[in-house]
Amino acid sequence: MKKQELEQIIIQKPDEEIRCEIKNRWDRLAKPLDSMGEFEPLLSQIGAINQDADLDIKKKAVIVMCADNGIVEEHISQSGQDVTAKVAESMGKMASSVCRMAAAAGAEVIPVDIGINQEKPIPGVLDKKVARGTRNFRREPAMTEAETLQAIETGMEVVRTCKEQGCRLLATGEMGIGNTTTSSAMAAALLGFDPADTTGKGAGLSDAGLRHKIEVIKEALERYQLKKEETFKILMTVGGLDIAGLTGVFIGGAVYGVPIVMDGVISSVAALTAERLLPGVRDYCIPSHK
Repeated sequence: MKKQELEQIIIQKPDEEIRCEIKNRWDRLAKPLDSMGEFEPLLSQIGAINQDADLDIKKKAVIVMCADNGIVEEHISQSGQDVTAKVAESMGKMASSVCRMAAAAGAEVIPVDIGINQEKPIPGVLDKKVARGTRNFRREPAMTEAETLQAIETGMEVVRTCKEQGCRLLATGEMGIGNTTTSSAMAAALLGFDPADTTGKGAGLSDAGLRHKIEVIKEALERYQLKKEETFKILMTVGGLDIAGLTGVFIGGAVYGVPIVMDGVISSVAALTAERLLPGVRDYCIPSHK
């Protein structure tokens, strides 16, 4: 995919007639009007996206993008990159926590190696490696334009394949040591916020570790002077392959008509990125809680 091809994608609105039909079905039930709260418009939205008033979401899956981040060289995480591969291997064996929770919900888990820093394929993990991790964005942009586009296209392709296999609802997940730093940097750049307001401790940093993490992000954003409207450049410069892949998943949901559940900071940053790149994607995003 070329950048011009990405920019030319047109996002259509979900089917409004089906949305209204589902809402009317709610209203005809023997209950007070709107008594199910946000559950009613939420399911109406899912039906409109799927173009199905009968709301068949029995077949569903969680797409987990796995990738390493060069920024871990700056000691912004208590864990090393080897943990990414270990957790991905656990997902490949369907032995991780996300696999247990998904099984309880009747959902398949699809772990995707989009950028784990090792050569050998991991059994049970879809091999879509773009690169062996990103570069250290404190020193240079995390990805090239070609890598960023390839990761986005990969996410779109995974959604297309899921749709062809009958999936009617997809959730988003990620695994990658250092990705709370990449997502915090992207959120600050995309929203024009101080990194101190978008950055947390991730997986258990100390107070001193958090201060260092914020300083690393601040230094990078000052160096690159990223503007809020430069969405693609922000993703390429301080993002990660997992975020780029998830951006493609959200775009793919809008292109192929599949509702995509956004869950967590990294997923939400990817959804925001997708919406900024192609306005209208948000109509295909389902918030998991807030």
